[in-house]
Amino acid sequence: MTGSLTIKNGKYYAVLNVYENGKRKKKWISTDLPEKGNKRKAEQILREKLAEYERMEGIVNNDILFCDYVRVWLDHSSRKVDSVTMQSYELIANRHIIPYFSDTEIKLSDIDHKAIQRFIDTKAKNGRLDGKGGLSPRSLKHLKNIVNQTLNLALQNKLIASNPCQFVILPQINKYQSKFYTEKQLKALFSALADDPMFPLVKITLLYGLRRSELLGLQWDSIDFDRGTITIQHTVSKVTKVVAKNKTKNASSHRTFPLIDDAAEIFKAAKCQETQNRIAFGREYKENTYVFKWADGHPYSPDYISERFRNLLKKHNLPHIRFHDLRHSCASMLLSMGWNLKDIQEWLGHSDIKMTANLYSHLDIDRKCNIANSLGDMFKA
Repeated sequence: MTGSLTIKNGKYYAVLNVYENGKRKKKWISTDLPEKGNKRKAEQILREKLAEYERMEGIVNNDILFCDYVRVWLDHSSRKVDSVTMQSYELIANRHIIPYFSDTEIKLSDIDHKAIQRFIDTKAKNGRLDGKGGLSPRSLKHLKNIVNQTLNLALQNKLIASNPCQFVILPQINKYQSKFYTEKQLKALFSALADDPMFPLVKITLLYGLRRSELLGLQWDSIDFDRGTITIQHTVSKVTKVVAKNKTKNASSHRTFPLIDDAAEIFKAAKCQETQNRIAFGREYKENTYVFKWADGHPYSPDYISERFRNLLKKHNLPHIRFHDLRHSCASMLLSMGWNLKDIQEWLGHSDIKMTANLYSHLDIDRKCNIANSLGDMFKA
């Protein structure tokens, strides 16, 4: 597909040569850009429109820019991955990958490992959007992943002879050391939040080691008071927008717990409060099946929960941890009580025990001390 820029009434127009019903015709698209000083921006819009129409018609030009082929890959991926993953792909691509390669104007056919390595090195040095340094090794890995998948698609479509991404070197990712609260700190947390609306959410998260998405996804059909069970089967997540789905992060995350007495009391109180709120708000009440929500029935936003928790810790002079670190605190307590990594894997819903071991093996220090003391005592004897 071809196209050109034309100036009309002092503004740039992208004029595309398209086919409709087998006949060639020109399609005029306004860029809304004044003629003066905007040629470069107008050329970029022309390229984007050409790529958009080519994707719609299944056409890929051998001269396509790499940044435009990233858009092709995004469109291709949207048919294969869930909406939350797609939000993450779009956010990373539109913030980092497409703007960088749009400025370089490098073609897909010309991309090599040197060009990709320059991109990674640039982002490692000064990739943060706030201008305060480079991206973390983990973030760089996400960038490389999208570049790699884009090139794999091009390879599959026989637009390139090989994928040069395999030769790119990334900084080493340091092993993540999860933060957690001790038993003493958890008691202080419970005491500080005893009368706060966040207390039930914090308590349930700690009891069951839930992810934020699992906590906010709890619905009344997840809780069976008669059988005494709670089932994790629905999630509420957000990258750029809130997504609710009847699906967990992985198959292992779909799990059923016994209903602990403290949890049953929290859920019964929430049900009673919901009934009172429904009466108080009348027709203004927003009906839904979620357990944790505002008084008017409106579901909590994932961002609100994290921000509110951070502010509460600051208000009560408690050590800073993320809301997700309550999940790590649950794992820490289970380890201290003598449960092994397999037990913790199943409780937290990890798909692989290696993940559990990587995250929490360093917390099992008490039992390691007991081993060390036993060995020491044996040799003393």
